[in-house]
Amino acid sequence: MNIRILIDGKLKESYFKEGVLEFQKRLSGFVDLKIIETNKLYEYCISKNNIYIVTLEIEGKMLDSVSFAQKLKDIQQEGFYSEIVFLIGGSDGLEKRVRNLSNFKFSMSKLTFLHQEALLILVEQIYRAFKILNNETYHK
Repeated sequence: MNIRILIDGKLKESYFKEGVLEFQKRLSGFVDLKIIETNKLYEYCISKNNIYIVTLEIEGKMLDSVSFAQKLKDIQQEGFYSEIVFLIGGSDGLEKRVRNLSNFKFSMSKLTFLHQEALLILVEQIYRAFKILNNETYHK
């Protein structure tokens, strides 16, 4: 499975970078995960075919970790999508035209996070999801 996380803006602080890199390394046995820092979220999405777009939005659907894992499995099992693309907006959130492309609007919390925090939390939850799906002990 290919997963891309597009973040509107740059990952600046070293402590966020280190955390994201650690989970990317842990995920390498499960999935091809790439982080793309860009301000062209819309352009990326419309230039690709067969992608499943997940937007991170406060108004989206909240899932627990087990349900999130199942969601990833369900998308993969559909067999239609070449990659899952998660979109994280900047300080102004996601543009309406980007939100309109979404296959699934996902909320990690009703709280507002810095986009760098949201990225770190998302990467950790993706790692947790794959541990759950593989019946491994990380998730408690």
